[in-house]
Amino acid sequence: MTIRAAVCAALLAGLSLAGCTTPSAHAPNATPQEVAAAAYRHDGPPAITLYTMINNNSEAGAHSSIMINAPSQRVIFDPAGSVRAKYLVESDDVLYGITPRIEDFYERAHARETYRVRIQRIEVPADVAERALQIVENYGAVAQTQCTVATSGVLSQLRGFEQINRTWFPKNLAEQLAEMPGVTERVVRENDADDKSVAISEFGTEQATMDSQGQSGAQTQAQVQQGQAVQ
Repeated sequence: MTIRAAVCAALLAGLSLAGCTTPSAHAPNATPQEVAAAAYRHDGPPAITLYTMINNNSEAGAHSSIMINAPSQRVIFDPAGSVRAKYLVESDDVLYGITPRIEDFYERAHARETYRVRIQRIEVPADVAERALQIVENYGAVAQTQCTVATSGVLSQLRGFEQINRTWFPKNLAEQLAEMPGVTERVVRENDADDKSVAISEFGTEQATMDSQGQSGAQTQAQVQQGQAVQ
């Protein structure tokens, strides 16, 4: 084997360990109207949160993504991600409408018996958060194996993140971010089965139930109001 071939083989092996190799269940992009309707503003300070999924058995990084809390709205950039569901509004790997419930679901869908989620959050100026939002919305859908290249590429373009270098490896990106002042960190662990689709399916069922209850409640309220009007 030539040196070049050996290097290529090592890189491909590393990418396999790095993750983002499972084909995402990519549905057609949401329409601009759906994206606009899903927009959610979080009242917390502008911030960027890096998610790093780590294999509990091999300790290899498996996926990178970021949540951006900009003044205009909060989104998750999930490049080449596999957390997709009917009730998630997504366009070109950007997930919209990131309410606290959706945020919790996203974290827990990745955390299971075989993976944990390292979560690093750093507050940023409002204009930096808006710039990050602009970059991810214009980035386009990301190819498989390139989740961390895309995530680190976005971060490296932001003011204050100039020391972030593009990398293929999730844990390397997490270590780079850990060196920045002001970063807070937590880890989410769960004992769910390895199949992530189970958590996604359960979320869909819960959402359908909530929607049904909401519609029933709205219908009941309308009936009450109608009865009061007749009286």
